[in-house]
Amino acid sequence: MWILLAMTGLWAFSFSLIGVYLAGQVDAWFSVLMRITLAMLVFLPFIKLRQTPKPLALKLMAIGACQLGVMYGLYYQSFLHLSVPEVLLFTVMTPIYIALINDILERRFHPTYIISAIIAVAGAISIRYQGIDEGFIQGFLLVQGANLCFGLGQVAYKRLMANTKTELPQLTLFGWFFIGAFIVVVPCFLLLGNTDKLPTTNLQWGILVYLGVIASGVGYFAWNKGATLVNVGALAVANNLLIPAGILVNVLFWNRDADIVRLAIGGGIILFALYLNEWFIKKNKRAKLTPTKA
Repeated sequence: MWILLAMTGLWAFSFSLIGVYLAGQVDAWFSVLMRITLAMLVFLPFIKLRQTPKPLALKLMAIGACQLGVMYGLYYQSFLHLSVPEVLLFTVMTPIYIALINDILERRFHPTYIISAIIAVAGAISIRYQGIDEGFIQGFLLVQGANLCFGLGQVAYKRLMANTKTELPQLTLFGWFFIGAFIVVVPCFLLLGNTDKLPTTNLQWGILVYLGVIASGVGYFAWNKGATLVNVGALAVANNLLIPAGILVNVLFWNRDADIVRLAIGGGIILFALYLNEWFIKKNKRAKLTPTKA
């Protein structure tokens, strides 16, 4: 769990760096391409091409394509419609998706998760109850798409590592993860990217290097490795530790004029949805452990 906590601290600054210095100034697809390319270059020297089974490499590439490639594309676009605190708060539904995806893979389903999701949506709306427009809705849906991809990737990686018998360390395998994301992002940038909005300052280039090498390269390897060491419940909770940390950093350093009252009300409703989701999970576990009369 300490690995996940360390990455929470590392990533707390990433949201603000993107929202303040990159969003709307640097093409989103170029930012994603740079971030994934640099992270991939960090791990390419460790890849063992001949020793890695092809099925395992393909599965890792598929997970990377989803968890990073598609997720980043949606995530960066959301900053064009939402503030940094809003993006952070709307990621609260990731644990619900993790629990739901895990249930689907284990062929069970608890409709109570839908209740948690609806309450979380109500909390999101309350944050902007006087300013709901097409851009806000689009931004919210983009974040949810990113949450779904991020959650799916975490569950898939955790299950893959648990069910794969290999003597290769994860360090030698993780390069495939970024290769999969790279394959998705390159055509997206070529088709959708805007070459007129490339970085123009050393600060922007420096932030991209930091996000690529440290936040993505080191960060995602450590996060996914940490995910393999905890249960699904702990993984779901760890995802939401980033929210208060990220908002605190943003408000203290960059967004001191944020509507704290509205964020607190909306955030409280969203956190209640998370609490309700955890309560449902614990209730289902207790019901399984309780013996029934014959």
